[in-house]
Amino acid sequence: MFTNIIQKLKFLYKPYALAVVSIGYVLGELGHYLIGVTSKATAIDLHYGDISCQLNSTEFSLVDLPTQCEAANNSDHCTGLNLNGSNYCEWNYNGLGLDYQILAGPSFIAVFTIVGVILGVAADRFNRVKMLAICTLIFSIAIILMGSVKEYWQLVILRMVLAAGEAGCNPMSTGLLSDWFEEEQRGLVMSIFNWGIYGGYGIAFPVGRYVPQMNAWDLGWRVCYYGAGILGVIIAILTGLTLKEPERTTIGEESNADGKKVSVWNVILQPRIILLCIAASIRHCGGMCFAYNCDLYYRDYFPDYDLGWWLFAVTIVIGSIGVVVGGVVSDKFVAKMGIRSRVAVLAVSQLVATPFAFGSVYFNPLYAMITLGISYFFAEMWFGIVFAILVEIVPLSLRSTTVGIFLFVMNNIGGNLPILVEPLRKVIGFRESLYILYAGFYGISSILFLLAMLAMGGPLPKGEKDSTENGVDNNTFTNDDGRLSTLELPRLPARPLSHDNSRL
Repeated sequence: MFTNIIQKLKFLYKPYALAVVSIGYVLGELGHYLIGVTSKATAIDLHYGDISCQLNSTEFSLVDLPTQCEAANNSDHCTGLNLNGSNYCEWNYNGLGLDYQILAGPSFIAVFTIVGVILGVAADRFNRVKMLAICTLIFSIAIILMGSVKEYWQLVILRMVLAAGEAGCNPMSTGLLSDWFEEEQRGLVMSIFNWGIYGGYGIAFPVGRYVPQMNAWDLGWRVCYYGAGILGVIIAILTGLTLKEPERTTIGEESNADGKKVSVWNVILQPRIILLCIAASIRHCGGMCFAYNCDLYYRDYFPDYDLGWWLFAVTIVIGSIGVVVGGVVSDKFVAKMGIRSRVAVLAVSQLVATPFAFGSVYFNPLYAMITLGISYFFAEMWFGIVFAILVEIVPLSLRSTTVGIFLFVMNNIGGNLPILVEPLRKVIGFRESLYILYAGFYGISSILFLLAMLAMGGPLPKGEKDSTENGVDNNTFTNDDGRLSTLELPRLPARPLSHDNSRL
């Protein structure tokens, strides 16, 4: 009887497996992006980054102030500003500065990219489920320990450990999902999994803004990391004990014309993969520039508005819809027009998203949130589709290796270039630097995706089919031989002027 029940519930295994690896990815990305939201509280506690004059009262709106806080360039001038006898500014760490940019980007990316390649190669040779469980456990413990740091350098080291653990999640999970699910579902499945990036990023806003305010157990911002890390440990246990390694399935080109094994260099040096990687790197840079600086930007420009839940809703709800729609649309198109149609979806979606991305940093809060939502709907289609394309045009034996190398290049470019925000911010302004490195890079990526589409092989003629032994035939989707307002957002409630270090 128990066996019969197991058999009846067997159809739930694949969705369950997708849920487990996706939740693990969400938690890893939550640990990754939390620093961008908790940075001010963390900087005040650990003493790193820039110090500036900031609004410290919600009793007044910006338009009521006789002198804006940012006009003060020293502590005496800052603390001396008052309205009706009330001081409204504070001289304190703002969470920005080169220390923050290094912490958010290069310290994470340096390890993430190198370890990602190593684990990608290992995933093609060893049990991926066990390795994924170990990686999830490593980054979860690192997140827990990040909540206990006393010095800036400790946070940097633990960010590196977090990166080392999370580096294996994408290449291993991508390989597992491509073996668990059929080709007609792959675009949607990859999009759901890679939504973990946006899920973790979106959840970071309410968690990083409001949990520290609760100051549970007098721990302030540290509770965010403890909670995320403990949940990650639970997912690591479920991954190791309840998931099984699937049989590796051929879905791409396994050998070249004369039957010899394809080398990794022959695969990754294809013009179509090089162009796809460059386009993805530029798009990733634009997204990372906004992700690392979004909360800090809105706090800096609109300190009298509480945008935490708005940013969460826009990212999670609108971004999620965009991810799913992108996967479904690309799956529908590829069934009729071949693999090039997936890349066409990338090019068009990023082009449409560009002007709205510009609006999200140009307008005041209400319309910034509206344009950000529209931008997210189109922009967030890209990540899952990119990896659906990648696993469909590379051989089985090199799938995880190629994904690892692809991520290495993409993250080194896209993850390190956001450090340019800081020098640009000091020269031309915070908003203007995001115009260039955020919205501008969206537009550039759309052009590069279009070039990548032109380099992709078209679909085979109707009726022509190449057999792939012991695997799923993917040739109908890829050419194997390579040829051919009066409205206003609610303001923060009034609070005392005294500063609480545990609060963002």
